[in-house]
Parts: sequence; C-alpha cells; structure tokens
Amino acid sequence: MEYILNNEQLTVTFTTKGGTICSIEDSQGIEYLWQGDATYWSGQAPILFPICGGLRDDKALIGDDLETQMPRHGIVRKREWEMIEKDEKHIVFEITSNIETKVMFPYDFRLLAKYTLEGRSLKITYEVENTDTKKFPFFTGGHPGFNCPLVAGEEYTDYEIVFEQKETCTVPTPVPETGLVDMEHRSLYLEDSDTVELNHEMFEIDAVIFDELKSRKLKLVSKKSGKGIEMEYKDFPYLILWSSANHGNFVAIEPWTGLSTCSDEGDRFEEKRNVQSVEVGESKEYSYSVSVL
Repeated sequence: MEYILNNEQLTVTFTTKGGTICSIEDSQGIEYLWQGDATYWSGQAPILFPICGGLRDDKALIGDDLETQMPRHGIVRKREWEMIEKDEKHIVFEITSNIETKVMFPYDFRLLAKYTLEGRSLKITYEVENTDTKKFPFFTGGHPGFNCPLVAGEEYTDYEIVFEQKETCTVPTPVPETGLVDMEHRSLYLEDSDTVELNHEMFEIDAVIFDELKSRKLKLVSKKSGKGIEMEYKDFPYLILWSSANHGNFVAIEPWTGLSTCSDEGDRFEEKRNVQSVEVGESKEYSYSVSVL
C-alpha cells in the first residue's frame, strides 16, 4: 500500500513494502528517486537491518554461540511493514520480529521508520527498540538510489558528488566475489579535494566505501542544471557510493553504521566494526536527511 506526504515543493510517496520511500518528485515533475528498473537494480531505497552489507558466507556467531544466517542487507527490506502514524508532515512505519525473522536474527525487536517532510527536505529516522529479554547487537543504514541524470539532455558524467569539506582519504577494496571488504589493500581516493566526478567506470568493480570521511554532508549535483540533492548523515560513520556495473542511470548514496564483514574481522557479530547495541526495553535512533536542490 502507498501513502503520500506533499507540500508546495515536494510530493513524497511511501510504500508499506519495506516501509520506505518510492518517489520524491518536485513541483516541476522531476523524479529524484530511482524507480527500480530490474535491468540495473530493482531496489529504490531499502532499509538495512540488522546488518549493512553482508556477512562472510551469509552467517556469523551471535549471542550464546548461536549461528545467525541472513541475506545481504538484513531481514526487513523486502517485508511488509505497517503504517502506524500519519499527519500532514509525518508518517511512521513499523515492523516487529516474528518466527521467520528470529530464525535469522534471534532477538525480538521493533523497528520504526519515521519520515518528516519540511519544505524541500525529508528527514529519515530509524528507531531500533529492544523488546527482547537480552541486550542485542545490530547495524542499520539507508540505501537510497537517485536518478542520474535528472534532466533530459544531461549525461551521467555531468554530475558530481561534492562534500562539505576537502578530504584526503583512502578507501578499502570491495571483493565482489564474496561481497566482503579487503581492508589490507587500500587506495588513495581523495587528496585535498571535496569533489568526486561521477562516471560509470568507478563502479565496475563494486561500491566505493568511505570509512575515513570528515564530512557529514554532501551534494549530488549537476554541473549543467544545478539540479540534485543534498544529504546530511551525522549519525552514520560510513558512506557508500554505488551503482550497477552495467551502467544504470542512478547512484546510491548510502549512510551506514557498519560495513560488510572485513578481511581483518572474524565471524562473531558482536566483534564487527562499530557494532551498535541496545539494552532491554530501550531504543536508539539514527537519522539522515535528503533535501532537493
């Protein structure tokens, strides 16, 4: 089922399938969100929980030496959520653990996806609540894909990612055969620069994984029309840029709290980089925002 929040600037459409966004359209009729062409990528803006990326062989030890098995990006992105709250500016979706999820992630949880539309900005908040009898570990993140180009007559290479400050950083090497991350082999990606010029070739191996950024805000913007989006992601230490290797006309800009299992990590869930945890009866929130330029 679909729901809409709108104002004079934007019309944002949401779906209970995945509890997520399926359209961001401005008053000129420009669609900013990727519309999910399966030739390239059938997704649009999946919610990642309780992992971001993948586990080694899709499994890990968790809790009292239980083995958890789950697909890449976790267990909620393809499930049906429930819309539990809505007014003119806000909408909230909920999903809770069940017998099926506990086979993959052996904890009871309540996950909320909260959206607030204000002017040309959409705030997205994920709230993770522990309804279990034990503290549990988790990760969460967003995976929104944006149309690129946005305007007829423009090319993919007319667009760039501009960070809020100049960066000097290296990036680890993705391993597409396994979906994991090689931390031992890193390459210099930005050197005193705030700009990444987009081209399809940068995604031929896989994603670009930023784990050393100082910036917590960026723009995806056309050098010709000035159209694009701004994203602020203060609650997320990692940022992933990704597009399909077969030259899909989109770029996913993904704020994550964690990464796929890395080459220097074992297979215990609780020992993964930046693992989050939430105590019994408590909840934690993680927010980012997307603004249309």
